[in-house]
Amino acid sequence: MDAKKSKIAWTIRIVVSLLFILSAVAKLSKGHLLDSPYFAISTFEVKQLYPMGFSEAFAPYFSRTLIGIELAMGLLLLQRHWLRKFVIPVTTLLLAVFVGHLTYVTFLSGGNSGNCGCFGELLPMTPIEAIIKNIVAIALLGYLFYILPKVDTRVNNFWVLTTVLFASILSIYMLAPIQPAATTDVVVAPMTETVQDSLLKSSITLPKDTIKGALPVAEVKKDTVQKIAVVENNNEPKKVKSGYASFYPKIDTGKKLLCFFVPGCDHCRAAAKELTEMRKKDANFPPLSIIFMNEEADLIPDFFKDAGANYPYKIIEIIPFWKILGSGKDTPGIKYLWNGNEIKYYWGINENKFVGSDLNTYLHKSYAELKK
Repeated sequence: MDAKKSKIAWTIRIVVSLLFILSAVAKLSKGHLLDSPYFAISTFEVKQLYPMGFSEAFAPYFSRTLIGIELAMGLLLLQRHWLRKFVIPVTTLLLAVFVGHLTYVTFLSGGNSGNCGCFGELLPMTPIEAIIKNIVAIALLGYLFYILPKVDTRVNNFWVLTTVLFASILSIYMLAPIQPAATTDVVVAPMTETVQDSLLKSSITLPKDTIKGALPVAEVKKDTVQKIAVVENNNEPKKVKSGYASFYPKIDTGKKLLCFFVPGCDHCRAAAKELTEMRKKDANFPPLSIIFMNEEADLIPDFFKDAGANYPYKIIEIIPFWKILGSGKDTPGIKYLWNGNEIKYYWGINENKFVGSDLNTYLHKSYAELKK
């Protein structure tokens, strides 16, 4: 192969290799490369694999093995053993499978919205963008297959391929070990619901030194709850089970706000801060409770410091958190419940994102107005 073709071949190999390596690493990254592998891979499983029908038992193995194969393909494109006979055809086949899957998903969804998951949450990409990227990569590999020498008996050691493959897969399992199935009863709360209820029934605010590092909960006047009860007994939705009573037993009584936050999420902190400001201005503001994802839980004190108040909270593991947040939904999640009925649900940072003024409108609507 002449020098010009050799340069072209190496350029293609490096470009496609980087795509595969970046895809593997991105699926193990939250906001920065490899910053939280277990969180990232769990998110990938819940958002990408569960909707495809993968079971909770099988998804952790499939996700880690798939990412390991992606990493191996990226590395193997940079070596010469069985490159034309095996590595390029297998890599092309893998890309073709991805294209087929993305085309099917796009057809079912009837659009081009959401993140395809090719680069995890690190580099969001729509299905159409991913299809184009993969087709371009297939074309490059096809040209690479064409210009490479058809026979090279000096580079046919298959053990190189198997070693790289198994080492890559093993490294993924080591970076993000599979954890035992988690339940939703992992609970940590610095201020119990009983404490907040007592605050709602008195004009006493929580002293700053009651809980180390805690900030006062916004004050609510004594007669507020009584007045609400009198008005709404004749104009309120029928009481139903919201499904969150295992976290907060009184969540299905009256108006409540239930928030789904990640301690290190800037958008979640901004939402909590805005809710605190709204509560300070409105004596009738509903009690607010939080369900935190067990990711960077050590940042919870800083979270409340940014929020400007301390609220009852419970912590649950990553996968159960995504499940109760809802399929296809993202943080911050803020749900307005009235007698257990979901009145309004804000989630994510796009079209369904939390808007304080919009929530305020819903909070002040009567039940009759909500039914219209």
